Amino acid sequence: MPAPLKTNVERLLRISVEVQPVHPAQPAIYRVGPDGSVHVGPGVGGITLNLKVGDPALGWVADHAEPCVTTRNTDNGRNSGVAFLACIGNLATVISGDAKGDQGVVTGKHGGVEHTMIDFADDTLAKLAYGDTIRIDAYGQGLALLDAGDIIPMNLDPGLLTHPKWGVKLSRGRMTVPVAHVVPAKLMGSGLGRDNSRGGDYDIQLFDPALVEEHGLASLRLGDIVAITDADHSFGRIYRTGAVSISVITHGACTTAGHGPGATTLLTSATGAIVPVCDAKANLADILGVGRERRARRKPRRPSGKK
Repeated sequence: MPAPLKTNVERLLRISVEVQPVHPAQPAIYRVGPDGSVHVGPGVGGITLNLKVGDPALGWVADHAEPCVTTRNTDNGRNSGVAFLACIGNLATVISGDAKGDQGVVTGKHGGVEHTMIDFADDTLAKLAYGDTIRIDAYGQGLALLDAGDIIPMNLDPGLLTHPKWGVKLSRGRMTVPVAHVVPAKLMGSGLGRDNSRGGDYDIQLFDPALVEEHGLASLRLGDIVAITDADHSFGRIYRTGAVSISVITHGACTTAGHGPGATTLLTSATGAIVPVCDAKANLADILGVGRERRARRKPRRPSGKK
């Protein structure tokens, strides 16, 4: 029988952090692909009206497309707090402007630019403006599993880890984790080697058609939970034979060499104590009822599954 997950959740701090939607910028008009082809399209940032968690991560005329609302503070010190403390599944509330009081859910982090992505309903997007302030109930960093060996959680709300619609189970020191895809570490690119996985992401390179087909990665969706094999994120992102890391797809594909859909770490085990089990519904949209699974004007489910 799977054992209930024992954690230090009662010792974690809940900290309110504030952030604003970040206006799109376009420092480089052209992107050059690894084959020398030239691509033109939107970059990162923005209040994006037609890209949601649950949508395809590939195929958009865009570079590193970020779903729904991209946020960042102009003050780097304040933003570093958001980039670290905000966790996937945290509740976010608009506290100024016409959308004041509306609620959303943190769905991703993007390293380098240090963006935090938040999902909101369409009627909120119609009211939200650049300059409005969003408060995040930041909760989850420092979460530890007390009887799961070397498995380390990070960047996720404790309620997401135990959410029944995800179905993570622990038995005899091994954790079974539903995932939408399994990705070999040899495909990982930008962000590899970073000495801290508590924030940001790293990219899945999709320039080898044979490997993309072999692993079914053409169907990657934003919000997909994926397993990255032979990848240890315990104290950074490194290649380690037998290790397994669980991540969530947080931004879309890119045409630049070394880049691709971004993956933010949720769980890692250097010894391979995580056992991925394929499940097409292992996606934040399906688990939390956000993005393409959000119903108009319905409040998002808290990660615990409570109304």
